[in-house]
Amino acid sequence: GDTVKIGEISYQLKTPRNPELVPINHMSETLPQTVVQHLRWIMQKDLLGQDVFLIGPPGPLRRSIAMKYLELTKREVEYVALSRDTTETDLKQRREIRSGTAFYIDQCAVRAATEGRILVLEGLEKAERNVLPVLNNLLENREMQLEDGRFLMSYQRYDKLLTEHTKEELDAWQIVRVSEDFRVIALGLPVPRYKGNPLDPPLRSRFQARDIYYLPFKDQLEILYVVGPNVPAERVSQLLSFATTLCSQESSNLGLPDFPVDNLPPALTVLEHFPMLSSQQLVQRLYPYQAMLGKEGCTAVEGVLSRFEMLDACQQPASSAVLKVAPANTEQPGQPGAQADVTVRITDKDITFQVPAGTKAPRPPNSNPAFISTPSHAQLLAEMVQSHLVKDMCLIGAKIVCVCVGNDYNTSSLSLFQRYTLANGDTAWRPSPLVTAAQEGKLLLLDGIHRVNLGTLSVLSRSIFPVHPSFRVLALAEPPVVGSSGQQWLGPELLTMFMFHNIQPLARAQETSLIQGLTPNVPKEAVEQLLHLTHNLRQTNDPTAQSLASSLSTRQLLRICRRLSQYPEESIAHAVNKACLSRFLPSLARSSLQKGLASCSIQDTQPDAEAHDHSCTVKDGVLTIGSVSAPVYNAGEKMKVPDVLFYDNAQHMMVMEDMLKDFLLGEHLLLVGNQGVGKNKIVDRFLHLLNRPREYLQLHRDTTVQTLTLQPSVRDGIIIYEDSPLVKAVKMGHILVIDEADKAPTNVTCILKTLVESGEMILADGRRIVSAERRPNTIAMHPDFRMLVLANRPGFPFLGNDFFGSLGDIFSCHAVDNPKPQAEFAMLKQYGPAVPDATLHKLVAAFGELRAMADQGTITYPYSTREVVNIVKHLQRFPDEGLANVVRNVFDFDSYNKDTREVLIEALHKHGIPIGAKPSSVHLAKELPLPEVRMSGYWTTNQEGNARRKLLCPTETHPIDIKGPVFLRVQGYPCERQESRALSFTEEKATWQIPMSEVNIICDITTNNVCLHATREQEYTTLYDVFPRTISGVWQPFVTVAALGSPLEGQVVLHEEQVGETSYSHKMCREFAYKNWLLFYKEGGNQLDVLDVLEGRVHTISLPINLSKVFLVAEDRWLLVESNTNKKFLLTKPMHMGAEDSGVCQLHSVSEDGVSTGHGANEMCVPQTVGSDQLPNENLSAALGQKIVSPNRLLSDTSSYARIIVGFPDLMSPNEVYSFKRDVDLSEMRGGDSGGQMFSRGGLKSSVAKRTNCVSLLSANQVVRALPPGQVPLKDIFPPDVTPPMTAAYLEVTDLNSKKLKYIPVPRSLSVSPYTSWISKVSDSDVLLAGLGSGGVVTVDMGGYVRLWETGLENLQRSLLEWRTMIGSEDGRPIQITVQRDSGLDVTAPKHGKVDPKNAPHVGGNQWAGGTGGRDTAGLGGKGGPYRLDAGHKVHQLSKAEIDAIPEDVRKAAREMGEKAFKARLKEIDMSEYDASTYERFSGNVRRQVQSLRIILDSLQAKGKERQWLKNQSLGELDDAKIIDGLTGEKAIYKRRGELDPELGSPQQKPKRLRVLADVSGSMYRFNGVDGRLERSMEAVCMVMEALESYEQKIKYDIVGHSGDGYDIELVRTDKVPKNNKQRLKVLKVWTQPHFTQPHITLLNPTGSTSFCLYPNQPHTITLNLTLPHTTPLYTALPHSASHYPTQPHTTPLNLTLPKLTLPHTTLLCLTLPH
Repeated sequence: GDTVKIGEISYQLKTPRNPELVPINHMSETLPQTVVQHLRWIMQKDLLGQDVFLIGPPGPLRRSIAMKYLELTKREVEYVALSRDTTETDLKQRREIRSGTAFYIDQCAVRAATEGRILVLEGLEKAERNVLPVLNNLLENREMQLEDGRFLMSYQRYDKLLTEHTKEELDAWQIVRVSEDFRVIALGLPVPRYKGNPLDPPLRSRFQARDIYYLPFKDQLEILYVVGPNVPAERVSQLLSFATTLCSQESSNLGLPDFPVDNLPPALTVLEHFPMLSSQQLVQRLYPYQAMLGKEGCTAVEGVLSRFEMLDACQQPASSAVLKVAPANTEQPGQPGAQADVTVRITDKDITFQVPAGTKAPRPPNSNPAFISTPSHAQLLAEMVQSHLVKDMCLIGAKIVCVCVGNDYNTSSLSLFQRYTLANGDTAWRPSPLVTAAQEGKLLLLDGIHRVNLGTLSVLSRSIFPVHPSFRVLALAEPPVVGSSGQQWLGPELLTMFMFHNIQPLARAQETSLIQGLTPNVPKEAVEQLLHLTHNLRQTNDPTAQSLASSLSTRQLLRICRRLSQYPEESIAHAVNKACLSRFLPSLARSSLQKGLASCSIQDTQPDAEAHDHSCTVKDGVLTIGSVSAPVYNAGEKMKVPDVLFYDNAQHMMVMEDMLKDFLLGEHLLLVGNQGVGKNKIVDRFLHLLNRPREYLQLHRDTTVQTLTLQPSVRDGIIIYEDSPLVKAVKMGHILVIDEADKAPTNVTCILKTLVESGEMILADGRRIVSAERRPNTIAMHPDFRMLVLANRPGFPFLGNDFFGSLGDIFSCHAVDNPKPQAEFAMLKQYGPAVPDATLHKLVAAFGELRAMADQGTITYPYSTREVVNIVKHLQRFPDEGLANVVRNVFDFDSYNKDTREVLIEALHKHGIPIGAKPSSVHLAKELPLPEVRMSGYWTTNQEGNARRKLLCPTETHPIDIKGPVFLRVQGYPCERQESRALSFTEEKATWQIPMSEVNIICDITTNNVCLHATREQEYTTLYDVFPRTISGVWQPFVTVAALGSPLEGQVVLHEEQVGETSYSHKMCREFAYKNWLLFYKEGGNQLDVLDVLEGRVHTISLPINLSKVFLVAEDRWLLVESNTNKKFLLTKPMHMGAEDSGVCQLHSVSEDGVSTGHGANEMCVPQTVGSDQLPNENLSAALGQKIVSPNRLLSDTSSYARIIVGFPDLMSPNEVYSFKRDVDLSEMRGGDSGGQMFSRGGLKSSVAKRTNCVSLLSANQVVRALPPGQVPLKDIFPPDVTPPMTAAYLEVTDLNSKKLKYIPVPRSLSVSPYTSWISKVSDSDVLLAGLGSGGVVTVDMGGYVRLWETGLENLQRSLLEWRTMIGSEDGRPIQITVQRDSGLDVTAPKHGKVDPKNAPHVGGNQWAGGTGGRDTAGLGGKGGPYRLDAGHKVHQLSKAEIDAIPEDVRKAAREMGEKAFKARLKEIDMSEYDASTYERFSGNVRRQVQSLRIILDSLQAKGKERQWLKNQSLGELDDAKIIDGLTGEKAIYKRRGELDPELGSPQQKPKRLRVLADVSGSMYRFNGVDGRLERSMEAVCMVMEALESYEQKIKYDIVGHSGDGYDIELVRTDKVPKNNKQRLKVLKVWTQPHFTQPHITLLNPTGSTSFCLYPNQPHTITLNLTLPHTTPLYTALPHSASHYPTQPHTTPLNLTLPKLTLPHTTLLCLTLPH
């Protein structure tokens, strides 16, 4: 036979039995010497019978050498490309079913061994561990046990046995001979340099290795010259030099991937046709360094390029475009080898060349009217055609609009063959789309290869089976993320597979023309603004902005513009916020988006939601939501149309209107929101209104591509594929609702992308969904098919995948939020019509606050509307159950987390939901008896004709200019209104704080019925402009406020009483301010000015007396008090001052007489307040204890609790005065005698306080005063052993109905103003008081706390009832369980029954008396007995009261136990209690923040822990993909969840590094007193240390300080983080050390003798931290004799020693020494 000789080694050829298995066309005329030497080595090993391993860098060289050898020696080949999915069955034997029986079919390794072929194993590093050892014995001893019972035996042993036994015997023993020609050639990459699994040592030892490195420079150059004969030799060698440099060891040390040297020949073919291409462009296609390398990498590559003078593309790459495509005249189109002539224009030259053509007739470029060409796309197409000439290509670009032209393309799943069953149940294999594309010369489109595992992609390495010359692979991928661990998909192996084209985002002008071409009607300026914003975001270096830009891809912009062209009135800001889902962005990203919008002057001009009509109607088959209408669908399958209980509310209607707009534009919708906000309800309601049938898919962690598309099942041994809801919806044109889309892995949900984008999808059974044309084996997508996808928002605590991030831009996104308070209230009202509104308002407010907290990250769980609805449903059904109990149905989840629980309880209490309160905790003030009412005298209004007694007072009227009202710039300030009845019921209703800086004091308070109800948002103004007279600094303004009435509501009059530095003041009477007139007078003056605000007139009334007080007791009768004598006068005036006949007011003197007339010695009462209206008759009767109907006035003064003047001011006869006298006159008691106020008041009162702080509540029949603690009988209120609390004041409530007196303590304000003497001029006590409504008052204390009080008895009783209802009726009564049952036995005659002497409980039957649930006998709960009889059998239960009555000593023991444990812990870490409290000072302030931070860290943890599917398991769940293998009897057909080993070569998951940099310079210490910067900084460090405790495996941190001494003062080392509070305190103490000061100066122990070293010729500023008593003058403590401070510049270092100072008080001192 023939022989082949290589060098001196020869090999005897044999005739192959299957010539089709011998490789051909691998040998060329001339072979480089290196290759010849490799072939010679392989032949040596072949002759030795050894297996070889060719190892080397990625590329086809190793494979081509192996194939050359096989072609040379005419050997048959069995080729396997190993991937990570290769299993033992792929190598040994696989079962197939033939006519109902399973047979074993030999696979490649067995076939090669028995037939004497060469087994080529490519990609050993891809196979998973422990798969290849199957071959160990075959490689070593040429033996293998097969599954079907046969045994492979080496030819030596077999031949030896054959000498002793016959062949039939050996066949019976199932022994099979391994051919002597069997060899294995393995091809692999060196691991670890490349990614993959290292070789198993036993496997490695069985191979002989040969390094197949790139061909030497010379050989390579020869090859390239042959390929590109017309390319200048210089360019060829430049390219090759560049490639060789990038493959050197040095470049791999820089982390650069190897250059794909083997791709140079195809590149030269392109150069041959297009000599004008620049080298740099060509390099970019082979080695897209700008897309895959970071900044340093690019610099390095460009350095090499310039070194070989190849940086020639700095000019704009030549513009190019495809001009025409025509079939070449070679052969019929569609035949193998069909070519097409393509003409490309580059700059101004037209070049025509031939490329492989597809199976259909080529189309001219730009023939598709729906495709808008832009210059950059035309250029890209031209470049792709050039690559198509020679090789597969890959397009890299962010989420973009991609274009494919010219060939019939399809997508694929990457397996080569798919298994299926024939109609008779036999198993068979059909080629996958990948194989059919290869055989028929199609274009294979692989979308998203960056998601595919490298081991899987390796099957694409080509040239194995007969491939149609036109076959090309076109891959699409997103750019690799530089520097990230997971996303570096573009490695040396992939580089050898493709030519790369990097798609740049469109330039702005091109994007504009594209958008305007596709949406011609869109407003021009809208497009301008949109693109301005998008390009601004794309061009910034801020990563947050760039992530936003990815949400505004060209696709998303087109969607926005399509919508704007349909609805031009919509705001762009709304569209952008929708596309970016700004509602769920982190605050940083959201503010950066708002900044971007503002800088592009895009305002949110969304019309006011309230004004917009949100009704929805269906009329004549047309649905209208808001302003959008759509025809109602005529559904075939009525039962699939959802029908759901839905209460319309404005917010959900807005979302639905928005959805309908997009739905009509043909979009698929994505709804994103927290749980329980009504996404499913909205979608179901939406489909119900449209009458669209729906298919429903619920995704979850285990969703696979199969479950999304087809469910395989076995029926009678045949695999049947059931259509999933997705396929059904596509076929029938239903709406597919995909719920929880974020729970499925993104690589599964990504298959929705092609379906949405191009309407295509390949199914597992070989069918294909297509958008339009019908072809065999396809499903046409119904035009009505739509997807509505629901997902939770990305981020913690939703542990989903980022569905929006990976697929958001192919849907139209809608954020669904909890309804706004009004909408939510209206909706809850529909769920609970019987639930009181107050309760609903409380729930809405409390949940609103909790949601805001969740958005800020204070709590993790976003409480949703679903939870509130459930609470309301419960309250509606069981109205007696207390709100406080029912809300626990939601909050008990958090009851074990202490921090969250505290936050929740605080929030609920704030809104008055008394969770945790007991019905018994009612703490109303103690009632004291009121003294008896006595008649104390008469008031007589003198009306005789005596001219002296009845004076006429002249009146004159003149107009007045009223400027104003002054509109002040009002600043909103959110006030936290706290409901005060959270834990116990008191008179105090609610409280909030007005923002006060320390220079404000509260001067006056007034109420009208409008202002105090708007207490959610407080607003404040500064009045500098109104009172500009703040000159001398001693002016203490005293302002009175009057609120005007209709039509001037919302306006107040401010009256300033002091004029200049005068001692007297002007007063304003505001009783009738609501009628828009006010009265002014001057103390000691003799005229009254009446200001009519509406008419703008002043009526001046001159009086013959000097005034001290004026009381408006009615609109036309005023009580005047003369200044020196306290005599009283009554002034009557005509009702309308403007009447012509008026002009006269009459003054009557009022004489006061005691009870026993004739004694003139009756003391004058000086009223403090007099009511301007009368007590209702029933109140008057109750107060006086007799039935009486009469005009009356309630008067209060310092000597009585209250006085009632009956008949005044209308009756002229003597009016009786009834008094409730005090024991001691208030004016004789000093207000500050008790309580801590005394010293802050600056000693004695400087003058009489100007506010009386006394209010009459006429309808409640009460007088309420605010008294300082010194005027209150504390001994009567508090038991002797109780110390009275520190209070600002007491409210004295005199109730004339119940004749009781109450003192309600007003809590002290937390802050106190420095202006104490000024405050004391305003009021006796620290509070001001005004009436509010009919039965309540409002107080404001000097710290700005506003408190609402209920004092009226009726109001209190009503509120207490409501409060008790809210808490619920758990009153400790035992609950009985009653079972009603029908015994089926009839009643005979009633009888008493037998009496049981033991009195045992009896249930049922009819024998014993006193049983329960029986018949005929006397007992309880039965039937037919004569009467009820309780024998005392009942349920015992520990009542609430008993639980509460735990003995005090037990509680004390529990407390002691806790304290003891705390001390033991301190002792253990050696920390004194003083240290503990110091640490607590810092730790306590940041407890909340630590909690928030730990919540965030937990969310980091949860994401990383997701387990993966492990395939090919022998137990677990059945893997759908392996059903057929299961039929055949395969074992490893299961999958189960497990921790996946990290992919080999992927970077290690190391903990994140964090460095905290803290400022520890002296200034921190120096200025701490000013702004607290040192303490804040210490708290921050404390927060970091506490929050990161026990997360060391995730985050390694260290803390360094910087100051003048250095920039890296080590405080905490990574390996020595503080473990307990003591160690943390030690770190914090560093801040208080005084060694962070000026350079060159060290301060040693500050209490010892301290030495300085002063350096020559430098000014020194020494900051000393000295301990001085505050009595010691500074100079006494310091050496100040001149000798210590040398005056001459000194030239030697000088030591300055301070004497030893040990003084008790720290002072900071700064000395500047001379040079």
